[in-house]
Amino acid sequence: MGLISVPNLAARLNDAQLRIADVRWYLNKPGAGRAAYDAGHIPGAIFVDLDDVLSDLNGYGAPGRHPLPMVDDFRMRMEELGIGSDSLVVAYDDMGGVVAARLWWMLDNLGHRGGVAVLDGGIIAWVEHGLPLSTDEPHYDRAHLELADQWTNVIARDELAARLGSVTLLDARAGERYRGEVEPIDPIPGHIPSAISAPTMDNVDGAGYFLDQPALIARFAGLVADDRPTVNYCGSGTNACHNALAMRLAGLPDPILYVGSYSDWSRSGMPVATGPEPGDRSIAGSGGTAAPAP
Repeated sequence: MGLISVPNLAARLNDAQLRIADVRWYLNKPGAGRAAYDAGHIPGAIFVDLDDVLSDLNGYGAPGRHPLPMVDDFRMRMEELGIGSDSLVVAYDDMGGVVAARLWWMLDNLGHRGGVAVLDGGIIAWVEHGLPLSTDEPHYDRAHLELADQWTNVIARDELAARLGSVTLLDARAGERYRGEVEPIDPIPGHIPSAISAPTMDNVDGAGYFLDQPALIARFAGLVADDRPTVNYCGSGTNACHNALAMRLAGLPDPILYVGSYSDWSRSGMPVATGPEPGDRSIAGSGGTAAPAP
């Protein structure tokens, strides 16, 4: 499905197969997402924690901040939350879908047959439509979930380093982080050499709704190339999934996800580029010092 509107979700609230996932999460604010859920959430929503459920610090993409868990572990956690093979899963947050898209990507990547979508506009749009919130936490019976047995369309650090220059590499972080002007959490400011700045918030309008398909097509026309695969990354492999969703909505081929993303790259002694330009990919093999973009 990709996206679902607030009216369409509201019309489905009594669907026994519906599972709404509140995936709110805030950088450098542990527990704040759960607190926001407890204060009020869409009726029937379960809380799905990015750090605890959608990541494993020892998983694929380590030592990045949000490596993917083993598929069997992820499947088990989904089943414990009542998500089964026939469940329609709708994920939301309050930041334009940049966190909710991680759950969308994970279930979509593993071929979840019941369908998965991000709520367009998130909980903010829900409230703006005059719809109620709840503080009741639902508990669903354990379900049975059939998924593929491994992640696909992903790339590890060493392979990416070897392919720099032969892929279109998109950096989903905010422009100031890409340029190296600020870095709130990772050890070295800047970006992976050869990466193009493609902030996730350019996928949505000022109200947090995704741009329509023609606008998304126009956005990515200036970013991706027809003759090479696209690799998305961000700080920790979460917001990059938002670009993957936007590319799906634009009708483009699914990109590859660098799960470890900049947190993995910068913690592993890989060089970086700074400034507004992509930088020279040749510095990727030159050691661990930061280098300015030409």
